[in-house]
Amino acid sequence: MKREILVNVTPKETRVAILEDEQLVELLLDREEEERHVGDIYKGLVTAVLPGMQSAFIDIGMEKSGFLHVSDLASKNYAGDEDDEEEDNGRGRRGRRRSSNGPPIQDVLKRGQEILVQVTKEAISTKGPRLTGQLSLPGRFLVFMPGVDHIGISRKIDERSERSRLRQILQNVKPKEGGVIVRTAGEETTKEEFEREVRRLVDTWNKVKSKAGRSKAPTLLHQEAELTSGLIRDVFSDKVDRLVIDDRNLSNQIRKYLKKVSPELLDRVKLYTERIPLFDAEGIEVEIEAAMQRQVRLKSGGSIVVEPTEALTSIDVNTGRYTGKKDPEATILRTNLEAAREVARQLRLRDIGGIIVIDFIDMEVQANRKKVLHELKTWLGRDRAKTKAFEVSELGLIEMTRQRRRPSLYQTATEICEECAGTGRVLTFSAIARKVERQLRRVGIDGREKKVQVRLHPAVALYVLEGEKETIQRLEENFGIDIQIRDDPLLHRDDFELFAMPSQRPLKLDLAG
Repeated sequence: MKREILVNVTPKETRVAILEDEQLVELLLDREEEERHVGDIYKGLVTAVLPGMQSAFIDIGMEKSGFLHVSDLASKNYAGDEDDEEEDNGRGRRGRRRSSNGPPIQDVLKRGQEILVQVTKEAISTKGPRLTGQLSLPGRFLVFMPGVDHIGISRKIDERSERSRLRQILQNVKPKEGGVIVRTAGEETTKEEFEREVRRLVDTWNKVKSKAGRSKAPTLLHQEAELTSGLIRDVFSDKVDRLVIDDRNLSNQIRKYLKKVSPELLDRVKLYTERIPLFDAEGIEVEIEAAMQRQVRLKSGGSIVVEPTEALTSIDVNTGRYTGKKDPEATILRTNLEAAREVARQLRLRDIGGIIVIDFIDMEVQANRKKVLHELKTWLGRDRAKTKAFEVSELGLIEMTRQRRRPSLYQTATEICEECAGTGRVLTFSAIARKVERQLRRVGIDGREKKVQVRLHPAVALYVLEGEKETIQRLEENFGIDIQIRDDPLLHRDDFELFAMPSQRPLKLDLAG
């Protein structure tokens, strides 16, 4: 598989595109006005302990308090799978979890108590950031976990002899201050390189502890690397064919870093200097635009429709016009298999997290359903975020989860529509006209007004003037009032206003339209 990383830098924004076989699979944005906090370590202040939820809220100096669950409290014992892969996202979060037989949270935390915590998920919508007391510091080759006695190796390093070699090295380099997990990039790394990185990470941890000792909560103790630096540290390896950057300063910074840690990768770093913008030249802009659309076309003629909601994301698979004349089941299987691959790509590209429900096209053969699930899981295996897909339900749905690390591309690049208030729908012209008619009838029945002006969105006003002439005339005759229709570009499409003329006094009736 060919893998490439393209970096586009402008004064207000840095965009990182990850390509696999020349197809965009991940897009990461770093904007000047948006702060990123995942991986940051804080000295926080406990503001509330909730025994019923076995959780606490921690003030870390942000607008919203962070959420800490009892399972994320710091523990000296590593309670996870020894071979757990760290979440390979440059944020140092491992597959570590607290033993279920630990004390309840109300016995560990009290209101007003100070505690060291690390952000694992950005604040999203109305929710504050997710926190953990299980701190970690990621390096290029390993993750250092303060206060934990543990040695682990990424499960993606599967060669038995290499795992044995790494474990032997770690026995000698593991610091007394904590445990270590070898990252995927640590494969074939020498003892000297591990020792250098351990010294650097322990030194960083000592600085964090020193600052914590002299600081009052809430305060930031350690800030995670910037987007590009973190990504180069975590993703750029000998499995990436090239790294293309269109900014000379950033290119020089990355080269300087690689000279210290991975000089063998220097020849894969390319500075882009052509006049045509990098993302235009590589066809990335077109794919980014497509990632903002609800519908994604499949080569087979089918499509998938992505619908994000507050609770979950639903994905619907459609066949299109052609379903096959001789063997519809085979055609549906081909479409579903293609859709499974595309769904996995879209989840990564749009960075969709949380609960996801996929409605594939109905298949009669049980073996075909298993093939589609297997295809989906295979392509989800390429995802850096943790995913879990369940068996096909009785309704023919596949339910799955994907690790949510930050707001999705949809949440980052869009905002609630003022016209539709976030529903994605607006009233039809006819529906608005009926509301106006009902309101005018109320005015007529009230009997106090003889001249009324109706102000509408320009497009709706044009529709009423051209398509509702008879309605307006009938109202005027029935109630003896003069009705004027006026356009107002400041009104939202669904809104309208009535005024008594000539005083221009707003008409407000108790009954809603």
